[in-house]
Amino acid sequence: MAKTAKKKKQGSKLSARQARMDRPLPEDRFLNRELSWLAFNQRVLAQAADGTLPILERAKFLAITSSNLDEFMMVRVGGLKILHQRNPTQRDPAGMVALEQLQAVAKKGHEIVSRQYQLLRDEVQPKLEAAGIAQVDLTQASESEHVAATARFWRDVFPVLSPQAVSADSFPLLQGLGLHLFVRLKLDPETRLGKASGGSDSDDDSPAEQTSEYALIPMGRSLPRVLPISGDKRHGYVLLERLTAHFVNEFFPGREVVECVPFRLTRNADIEFREDAASDLLGGMEEILENRRYARPVRLEYGASASEEAVEFLQKVHQLHAEDLYPIDGPIDLSFLFALHGEEGFDQHRDEVWPAKPHPRIDPEEPMFATIAAGDLLLVHPYDRFDSVVRLIEEAAADPDVLAIKQVLYRTSKNSPVVAALERAAERGKYVTAIVELKARFDEARNIEWAKEMERAGVQVIYGIHGLKTHAKVCIIVRREPQGIVRYMHFGTGNYNEATAKLYSDISLLTCDEVLGRDATNFFNAITGASQPRALEELAAAPTTMRRRFLDLIEEETQRSLQGGRGQITAKLNALVDPEVIDALYRASRAGVKIRLNVRGQCCLRPGVKGLSDSIEVISIIDRFLEHARIFCFHQDGDEKLLIGSADWMTRNLDRRVELLVPVADRKCCDRLKEVLETYFQDNTNCWQMMPDGEYRQKDRGDEPPLRSQRVLYDRVVNTWKKAESSRRATFRPISAGS
Repeated sequence: MAKTAKKKKQGSKLSARQARMDRPLPEDRFLNRELSWLAFNQRVLAQAADGTLPILERAKFLAITSSNLDEFMMVRVGGLKILHQRNPTQRDPAGMVALEQLQAVAKKGHEIVSRQYQLLRDEVQPKLEAAGIAQVDLTQASESEHVAATARFWRDVFPVLSPQAVSADSFPLLQGLGLHLFVRLKLDPETRLGKASGGSDSDDDSPAEQTSEYALIPMGRSLPRVLPISGDKRHGYVLLERLTAHFVNEFFPGREVVECVPFRLTRNADIEFREDAASDLLGGMEEILENRRYARPVRLEYGASASEEAVEFLQKVHQLHAEDLYPIDGPIDLSFLFALHGEEGFDQHRDEVWPAKPHPRIDPEEPMFATIAAGDLLLVHPYDRFDSVVRLIEEAAADPDVLAIKQVLYRTSKNSPVVAALERAAERGKYVTAIVELKARFDEARNIEWAKEMERAGVQVIYGIHGLKTHAKVCIIVRREPQGIVRYMHFGTGNYNEATAKLYSDISLLTCDEVLGRDATNFFNAITGASQPRALEELAAAPTTMRRRFLDLIEEETQRSLQGGRGQITAKLNALVDPEVIDALYRASRAGVKIRLNVRGQCCLRPGVKGLSDSIEVISIIDRFLEHARIFCFHQDGDEKLLIGSADWMTRNLDRRVELLVPVADRKCCDRLKEVLETYFQDNTNCWQMMPDGEYRQKDRGDEPPLRSQRVLYDRVVNTWKKAESSRRATFRPISAGS
């Protein structure tokens, strides 16, 4: 009887799930992508408000939110303005047309800026001053500070900067994100400036009707913005634009300066590049870079004390709307705080350094090839050193048995050791092929230079695929060994950039698996040969098979749950935006699949909605390192499948980019990946819980002891490394001939 009742109850439960599956999905199931991104920046801003952090770290987070907002305005707002012009009635998945999105974004953007500067004025600057890092107010400076400021102005600033007369009819094209001073002068019809500004001799422009003349002083890029000023403070400094404004009269001898206001333009960076119309991709990208410098403005920031006349003039000449105007009560562009964060001698006001450790299996005295041949390696950066990946490529460049190196480069560092190693390998006669993505936004100029330099060294350089960005992270090293040809590979979730690898949380897989090697070679050859890729056995690639692979994996969990099994999905990624994937997750939730998502940034899915996403949990971790890894775990009735990849669940990644999804098969590597995933969901210190309406709340700790996931991950690496070092020191290691 009990078994019958249990079966009946289970059947009733499954019937209820099936009934939910049959109901249509609600129209309001998606959140707006742009507002979700701004919510992410608000979570970053909350770090700047965290009084438990050292003050220089709080200043750094203010700088991060400022640079984040710059990119958002250039790319996302710029794109929305283009959409509004071309297709004003087109609605996004959340049901908003471009104009509605622009208005909502402007409202939220102004709120973020207001909060930034409130924090700067009320908390960050006073605490910086208490720490000995003080911005010198030249109107209240001591005698020694004023003497130092005067000397610096005449020595470093005045010889470099030049004013320029402007008028509404003759206003120069100003570079985006460049800082300028707008100077309003009392009318003087006899001066050269007055004649230049007056323009026409017509009655409408007659000097009698003018009240002011205008000039600009561009700050340029050759002078540092933060200028140390010796005086009463331990580290006193003045900003370039404020020093220039204080002595602005010196640029206009004999004239009366009525007003001097700092301002900055943000220009649209979402400029379309038509590959079908470009005969030369390299030349076409160089043209795009030039055009971006002078694209239509999308934002005007200016000193909040600016007169109505000054604002109206700048708004009119740049054809901006009211919502594009941002009065700033403080220094424009808070990225100068990065420079303060890097000042020497203030370590007690920064985070404790967490030096990365070598993976315990990587022996500095053993070649990387031997280490990888002994078994797959999974590295969790920045806790595990990225140097090991660089070392593998450098060893390959010098190894006489290495025949070829094939690598995708999306973003690299300024003085990239990876690029240098590829050049050395080519110069030594190895077959080196590099896919350099010229369309990597804001890294185009650097990648163009690297591409030219590598070609000169003999590297075969491929500029990606027509119409797609190549975003996959893979390096293949082909080596001749006694048993035949062996392929050693690095698959990653981050870029080949040793600088950002110290700041970004990413995953690396080092392997010489034969099937993965075959797949990786076929994948690479399809890109370089502009051909249809062969069917891959284990890897999945976008835009060909990755979307289908993800949807199939989600559907398998859905069907298991509908049949009474246990369905479970755990994923860590940067963004969840794609409507088809979101709908698949909604259907899985209705079927009873337990879904846990760690989404750092944009998330257009609504978690915890009754009857739609009851079983979906979404968290976001914001801490000292930028969470960047993409990790996926599908339960599969206990036979778990773990994967890492270069792609987020975004339409652009799944359909318009070349990406890779890589299964992790080695048991120890899988265990470590699962441990990393679980640790994030245990975080109760830097974890934000997403609500059904898209708002985020910090996870309630309750009576639990504090747990900070990034600290836990680092401590585990340190403890494992210590044990390995202790074991290594306790082992006798004879030196053989030739070693």
